[in-house]
Amino acid sequence: MPDPTEETRLPPGQYVPRGRPVIHYGRVPQFRPERWSLSVFGATASGEETRFSWPQFSALPRVSVIADFHCVTKFSIMGNEWGGVPAAALLAAVPPAPGVAHVMIWGEYGYSANVRLDDFDRGTTLFAMELDDKPLSAERGHPVRAIVPHLYAWKSVKWVRAVEYLLEDRRGFWEERGYHNVGDPWGEQRYAYQEEPGEGPA
Repeated sequence: MPDPTEETRLPPGQYVPRGRPVIHYGRVPQFRPERWSLSVFGATASGEETRFSWPQFSALPRVSVIADFHCVTKFSIMGNEWGGVPAAALLAAVPPAPGVAHVMIWGEYGYSANVRLDDFDRGTTLFAMELDDKPLSAERGHPVRAIVPHLYAWKSVKWVRAVEYLLEDRRGFWEERGYHNVGDPWGEQRYAYQEEPGEGPA
């Protein structure tokens, strides 16, 4: 069966731009490998926080994922090849406690995005370190950014520093500022006023 065209892969309201636009909130942080760490905390199965140094995180299993990228500002970048640590590898290394149904992905400067555990634990969700066989550039999230390609790109947090397991859903940075709690581009879930009952915390 042939691959679908870009047109059939575009969610409603999206367009393919020239080039690869870069959008982010705040300044670009400086990467210092000797001081960098990624923490997994909250409702872990052990009840304890686990912290990965840069060498430890770099040693986790890696995968390559080809996926489209849909920004809530309506552009889509098609056919990106992301390389990095699958979310499943982090869940295996630090299992969540029973009852965890959401995670909060934390980036530099307190930026955050909440994601349902089912979305986090998909085969295409990963912590990217490479884009098209090259290390991520600083403005695209170097050294590590989350990629949750089936949701709008604000869920794909740049400059990741922590993952928090949640027993109760909680809105992240843009969700608190009026974005949809789920962010499915095929449903055009852009804004909180569109939420149906059960799609967001009270």
